[in-house]
Amino acid sequence: MSIGMLSTEQLYHKFLECTGVSTDTRRITPDCLFVALKGDSFDGNRFAEQAIASGARYAIVDDALVAERDRSNGQNHYLLVPDCLTALQNLARHHRQTFNFPIIGLTGSNGKTTTKELMAAVLSKNYQLYATVGNLNNHIGVPLTLLSLNEQHEMAIVEMGANHQEEIALLCSIAQPTHGLITNVGKAHLEGFGGMEGVRKGKGELYDYLAQHAKTVFINSRDKTLTVMYRERLKTIRSESTFAEAIFYPGEETDLIQESPVVVFRDSAGHEVTTHLPGRYNFENMLAALAVGDYFGVSPEDANRAVSDYNPTNNRSQHITKGTNTVLLDAYNANPSSMAAAIQQFAATPAKRKVVILGDMYELGSESEAEHAALGELIAKSKFDLVILAGKDMHYALGALPNAYYFPDKFSLHNWLMDNPMTDTHILVKGSRGMSLESVIPFI
Repeated sequence: MSIGMLSTEQLYHKFLECTGVSTDTRRITPDCLFVALKGDSFDGNRFAEQAIASGARYAIVDDALVAERDRSNGQNHYLLVPDCLTALQNLARHHRQTFNFPIIGLTGSNGKTTTKELMAAVLSKNYQLYATVGNLNNHIGVPLTLLSLNEQHEMAIVEMGANHQEEIALLCSIAQPTHGLITNVGKAHLEGFGGMEGVRKGKGELYDYLAQHAKTVFINSRDKTLTVMYRERLKTIRSESTFAEAIFYPGEETDLIQESPVVVFRDSAGHEVTTHLPGRYNFENMLAALAVGDYFGVSPEDANRAVSDYNPTNNRSQHITKGTNTVLLDAYNANPSSMAAAIQQFAATPAKRKVVILGDMYELGSESEAEHAALGELIAKSKFDLVILAGKDMHYALGALPNAYYFPDKFSLHNWLMDNPMTDTHILVKGSRGMSLESVIPFI
């Protein structure tokens, strides 16, 4: 007898019996719910039996033969659905609708994760908060984030990443944010978005959702692009629906006193705050966190303390001391906008000797050659003591950098660093995630 497909409601009752959700058999916890997703080179259905054997209570599968084999053995561990990914997303949407506390949607080309961490630090002063863990910010990660919410939470921050149009719209339909913030719109994922206008449109899907559902938006008033995007939606939507509220920040004046080696700012009450993060771009992230905290009633003293205490450990704007060297590790990701900001900030940092170790910027498509060449020109103007480039596309930067050291692969780079030790040097390490340039740290 064939096994019937389960509805989202039926799946949800099974989910409530479980202790959590996993899509990876290497991370099975007792009585969790395993979701058998498919990838380019794997089929999660093949691992469902292993998940159950490892302690999962149920496995969501979309292969009827797998489910029937389980039933024929007198078991009832497998939950059959038409498509596992869609089932995961629908389950997360259903779970999200059981909560009525604020859910803040956060996206942008640069600074998403740092802003999320700063916001979480600030809001946690007053609320039982859950925020996206690591980089679980895509069509799989956002559902997993939402399914981690429980009745003990009072607020959530859901980071939303995207590399093509309509992805943020999908994530909004699942997370259904009550509040939202776009950090900025820059040159990231140009290949998938189809150029800068595509990036603008794709990131703007968060504004679209918030406007159409009369929700609250936080907007950096210093960012002309974001302000224009907001006004465009006011004109388009007109009387049908609009934002419930628009919070433009910064409101009261917050002065940037110093941006390197770390940001120091003075708030509107005259209090000076020293942080662990460098750069004007991180100051913008701090302003976002402070504005959101103020809106939700966190005292200025607590918010300042949270921002001051935040110390990154995730390869983003992370200061590391290696002997007599100081390393600024910003190797979690890179695109033309974030790379330019990091280089300009590092060039302004006072130091006797400055070296940059830079890796390829990914997902630029046909723009890659021009963007890497432009990066080379920017680096040349900065007059660093030593420039080290790695990756196949970084050779496009060499035209403006005849004295740079270039390595097509990291193995050669590692060997060179071992053979040429540095002392008393400030070093910026930055590249796209696929380069994993944090691997150079043991060799510095």
